[in-house]
Amino acid sequence: MKMPQAGSEIDGFVIGARVHSGSMALIYQVAYAGGRASSFDMVMKVPRMTEGDGAETIVGFEVEHQIMQLLSGPHVPRLVAAGDMATLPYLVMEYVPGRTLNHWLELSTPGHRPDAAELARLGAAVAHATHSLHQQDTVHLDIKPANVIIRDDGSAVLLDFGLSVHAHSPDLLAEELRKAVGSPAYMAPEQVVGVRGDPRSDIFAIGVMLYELATGELPFGSPSTQAGLRQRLWMDPPPLRQLRPELPPWLQEVVMRCLACAAEQRYPSAAHLAFDLTHCDQIQVTARGRALRGPGFMTHFRRWIRAAGLHYQPSPLPTRQIEQVPIIMVAVPNQDVSDATLYSLRQAVARSLGIRPGARLACVTVIAPGAGSTSDQDRSETSVHRHLLAMLQQWTRGLPLDEHQTSFHVLESGDVAQALLRYAQGNHVSMIVMGAATHGVQLQRLVAPVPIKVAMEAPCTVVLVKQGLPFEQLASAAANGPPSG
Repeated sequence: MKMPQAGSEIDGFVIGARVHSGSMALIYQVAYAGGRASSFDMVMKVPRMTEGDGAETIVGFEVEHQIMQLLSGPHVPRLVAAGDMATLPYLVMEYVPGRTLNHWLELSTPGHRPDAAELARLGAAVAHATHSLHQQDTVHLDIKPANVIIRDDGSAVLLDFGLSVHAHSPDLLAEELRKAVGSPAYMAPEQVVGVRGDPRSDIFAIGVMLYELATGELPFGSPSTQAGLRQRLWMDPPPLRQLRPELPPWLQEVVMRCLACAAEQRYPSAAHLAFDLTHCDQIQVTARGRALRGPGFMTHFRRWIRAAGLHYQPSPLPTRQIEQVPIIMVAVPNQDVSDATLYSLRQAVARSLGIRPGARLACVTVIAPGAGSTSDQDRSETSVHRHLLAMLQQWTRGLPLDEHQTSFHVLESGDVAQALLRYAQGNHVSMIVMGAATHGVQLQRLVAPVPIKVAMEAPCTVVLVKQGLPFEQLASAAANGPPSG
């Protein structure tokens, strides 16, 4: 097939300069013919189809065309047009300005690698983009530095969906190639044995990228054989801090959790990963984060024995996986609140956690800006925040939190409803639990109370909790006196 030439016209598009030559496709700048304006810059992606190219090239093109028609949002390029497979296959899409993660790798040297804050920022951006993809029941399956663009505003855009799978569309790669496909360095263990569509495979790939950005090394190298690929089914890479001792344990905790051999031991969703990387000070560090050496021979040998007879389960539907292990936010009032309301909120949260093992709980309270005093040390801004964080921690006592990560947040805002809504949206909260009363804000005539505002505008489920038993029963019993007899 003859490749497009600069200056030629194809289906109403004028071909510009070639901007990229990849192993599976060529990318050109394009514009509308006849001077027609476009609201954004565009590129044309043309698959390589020479005699030496494999079948995955053309199948991957079909997959990308199929999936890009189903995706939307700020984390994927907009699809403009597609060419006919019989004449010239191509995809015209939005050109996304920014830098791929390869930029950070190219600048990285042993003494000048990204610090923990920069790694958290980059990782959170990719996790947010990945979660958006999973919410649309799509798993990327080829997340790597070259396929992630970081915009100037810090947000991430994912590229190249040729190896992806959509839960409600035929998986052409699985049907036609019958083998594991992907970039070997970033491929998850379940992909190695041919299981596609698990959203936690993308979390593994994010862990590989963070490890590489942090250390300059790939955790599992670049294996070229099936035997080399299979080692990740039972082996852990050296801990981050073995290679960079100055990195904090919380970062190692995050990265090594992403790289767990078993999918169920990784973060249950990209939203959970983004939450940790956005709230690093509240990450619960375990022995995994503190380790300076990897597991010994016997641990890996026992894993190898288990992996030899391992049967991977069918992949969960991405949206179902998100629903099963949600991020639950509870809005806890800090003034004008009764014990009955606090009790009822706690009971509602306990019920929600009880039927969702592994769900994350975010306890949030809102105070007005300047609530602290600049003259009274006991009422300084720091003291107020510490007092409220202690209050939130005290409120959670008695909740069944053994299987749930929990964090505590004090927000400052003059608009309680908007503060709660911004927090819920920015942290991919799946459920908000709050009191049905006014959350400590006095009602004014014709002004909707805070819970109603939140319920009307929230991007997720909202549970409004009414003040309930046992306080009403106790009050009634006290009024009626002790039982006779």
